[in-house]
Amino acid sequence: MLSAQYGAWIYAILFLVIFSEPGLVVTPFLRGDSLLFVAGSLSALAAMDVHVLVILFFVAAMLGNMVNYEVGRWLGPKVFGNEGSRWLNPHYIDRTHQFFDRRGAMAVVLGRFVPFLRTYVPFVAGIGSMPRAKYLVFTAIGGGLWVGSFTYLGYFFGNIGWVKANLGLIVIGVIVLSVLPIFIGLWRSRS
Repeated sequence: MLSAQYGAWIYAILFLVIFSEPGLVVTPFLRGDSLLFVAGSLSALAAMDVHVLVILFFVAAMLGNMVNYEVGRWLGPKVFGNEGSRWLNPHYIDRTHQFFDRRGAMAVVLGRFVPFLRTYVPFVAGIGSMPRAKYLVFTAIGGGLWVGSFTYLGYFFGNIGWVKANLGLIVIGVIVLSVLPIFIGLWRSRS
């Protein structure tokens, strides 16, 4: 199906989306968890190898997190250097640094499971100067749990008979449910 029609391109596109959600600060609207679940479900139809997907998604998530972390680490001191700034005060960096000293590991692991947070936690961890080695360990734990749980859950879900028969409708439903919070947020902000 997909992999037969698009070959390695389908893997490259999926990799790019999973990398971009946490890797680029401006892409929190991407819904990686839905993509993991849907890709896992499609792999149940032998469209793609689920184990290759898990490895690919894990590498993409790790690279995205590390790029975003490094951008925050590089940008933080440059942006938060003005003592007189109301919004970009160096005091905020100190508070962020203290937070990541106390609760950074939990924030990195659990933030992986929360849309929007998974995009901003790596950036803020970099700004807060969370030690790189510590960040790497906990982002690997969070990324592994996130990728493994959603992809394999989709795979097992996709192996259910009535799901296989209605996979197209289910994929559309998952996509609608994924983007619904964005539209609700936009509607609330305009109300």
